[in-house]
Amino acid sequence: MDMHHVEPDFSVRDITVLVRSDAERQAVVAALQNRPGVQVLNYSDRTFLLHLGGKIGTALKMPVKNRDDLSMVYTPGVARICEAINEDKSKVFQLTIKRNTVAVVTDGSAVLGLGDIGPEAALPVMEGKAMLFKQFADLDAFPIALNTQDPDEIVRIVKAIAPVFGGINLEDISSPRCFEVEDRLRAELDIPVFHDDQHGTAVVMMAGLLNALKIVGKKMEDLYVVVAGVGAAGVACTKILQTAGVRDIVGCDRKGIIDPTQQYDNPIKQWYAENTNRTGRKGSLADAMHGADVFIGVSGPGIVSAEDIQSMAADPIVFAMANPIPEILPEVAEPYVRVMATGRSDYPNQINNVLCFPGIFRGALDVRAKEINEAMKLAAAQAIADCVPEAERNEQYIIPSVFNPQVVESVRKAVAEAAVQTGVARRRLSTTGSSHTVDEFDDMHVTQ
Repeated sequence: MDMHHVEPDFSVRDITVLVRSDAERQAVVAALQNRPGVQVLNYSDRTFLLHLGGKIGTALKMPVKNRDDLSMVYTPGVARICEAINEDKSKVFQLTIKRNTVAVVTDGSAVLGLGDIGPEAALPVMEGKAMLFKQFADLDAFPIALNTQDPDEIVRIVKAIAPVFGGINLEDISSPRCFEVEDRLRAELDIPVFHDDQHGTAVVMMAGLLNALKIVGKKMEDLYVVVAGVGAAGVACTKILQTAGVRDIVGCDRKGIIDPTQQYDNPIKQWYAENTNRTGRKGSLADAMHGADVFIGVSGPGIVSAEDIQSMAADPIVFAMANPIPEILPEVAEPYVRVMATGRSDYPNQINNVLCFPGIFRGALDVRAKEINEAMKLAAAQAIADCVPEAERNEQYIIPSVFNPQVVESVRKAVAEAAVQTGVARRRLSTTGSSHTVDEFDDMHVTQ
C-alpha cells in the first residue's frame, strides 16, 4: 500500500492486491466500493499495465549525431546504397534490416483458445510473439494483423511486403485456410514461410517423443500412434511423424476415426484418409486407442478417459496438448501412463512452441534458406531433445525449459546445417568466429 497524496479531508492510496482470477479481482473492487468512506477512483491489473502502449518498439543501431551522420544514413549518401541494391538485389540482405527481420502475420481467425476475434484483438498476441523472437534469438520481428480472411488477399499482401522481411511466421490462421496460405506463399516466395501453430507444435512434440521413446525402449518404425484432431497442428504432427519413420498412424475427428474408404469434402481430411490408417481401422476415438503406443492430442478438453489409457499398449506415451484443458488431466492419467506431456506450464513436460520457432528462424536466416523443409524441422526436434542430458532424462523431464540457454543455439546450428545439406541454403555457417558469422556460398551450389 503506497500513499499517493494527502488532502486535509482525505488521502489517496495506491493498493496492490495479488489475486488468482478476474473473479477475485472483481470481488476485491466490490468490497472496497461497498466500504463506507472509501471511493475507488480507478483500478486495473498488472497484465493490462504491461501492455499499455504496446510491448515492442524500434531502436537505432547507431545515433545520428550531426550533419555528416545524416548525410550517410539518409540523403544524399543513402542513394548509393539504393543503387547498389538495384544493381544486385541480393545485397538487400547485406545492406538492410531484411537479413534479421521476421513478419508475424495473422488474420485473427484462430487466436489461442479464443477463436475468431479479428486482427485488432489478435495484435497483443502477435506483439508477444515478436518479443519472444527478440528475447530468445535476437531477431527483429514485427506484428502484421490483416483485416481480411480471404486467402487470395492474404497471399497477395504478404507477397507485397516480403521485400522487407527475411522470413514469414504465419500465426493463428484457422484451418483449412492456413494450409492454402502457407503452401502458396512457400511456392511463390524465396524466403522461409513457417506456420508456427502447425510446425512449431509438431517439432516440439517430436522432440519430446524422441526422449520418451528412449525411456520406454521403443522405435519409431514399430509405433502405433493415434492423433486426435486433424486440423493444422494434427496434420503437421502426422507429417513429421511420418518423416521420422512412423508407419502406423490413425487420426480422429469429432466423429471418430478418419476412414480411408470414405470421401471427405474437407481436403485436409481427404489427405488424411489417403495417407494414414493403413489397416483400415473404424470406430470411435476409444476404439482407436486400443493397443496404441502413443496418443497425440491436439483437439479439445476431456475427450480421453482413464479407461482409454488402460486400453493402450504397455508403457503408453500420452501427449495431451489441448489448451487450457488437456484431453485428459495428468492426475487422471498418472496411474496408467508411462510418459505424459501437456501444453501447460503447471505440469511437467510442457510442449511449448517457444522452444522451436526462435532457433528455427535464426538458423534459417543465418544461412539465408529459401524455405524451412521437413529435414530442418526434424533437425530442430533432435536438437531440442538433445538439450536434455541422458543422466537427467526421466518420465518427468523429456523437454528442456524454454529458458534453457542451450536450446536456441542448438536449434540454430542444427537447422542451418540441415538447410545446407538439403540444398536450400544460400550461405553457410562459418567454422570460425561468432555463431552468426557466415560465408558466401558459390552460386552454383544453390541454383535450383
